[in-house]
Amino acid sequence: MTEQVFEKILTANDTGETGGHQAGIYIPKSQPELIHFLPSLDASIKNPDSWLVCIDEEGQEWSFRFIYYNNKFFDPSGTRNEYRITHMTQYFRSVGASEGDIFRISGGPGNERYQIEVKSISDAKPSSIGRIRLKGWRRVH
Repeated sequence: MTEQVFEKILTANDTGETGGHQAGIYIPKSQPELIHFLPSLDASIKNPDSWLVCIDEEGQEWSFRFIYYNNKFFDPSGTRNEYRITHMTQYFRSVGASEGDIFRISGGPGNERYQIEVKSISDAKPSSIGRIRLKGWRRVH
């Protein structure tokens, strides 16, 4: 299998522009390809996680946390059943990410490091982003 690339058009919540607290970028369970691209998490334990080592375009290393919030299955009053990537705010601020920009993560099978970048929507080629969606992930082929 070759390198895989996934991208997401960032929302104001993703980048921290709303001032609210969001527990990272949401990874929908309807995106199994993306979930399997990231490290495997053991759903039999509460809130399993794994740290992602990511390298940006400048060669700087960042650590993001991939977590499966699953307290719905462990706590009587638990409500969460979702995947997220957290600890991204400092990175987004350092690259000046804003709503509408494209976050991209890529890597190959068995790689322990991921490549990341944020492209300003004004810098992106229209053919590379396809139809614009307000939110959500897509695999780049």
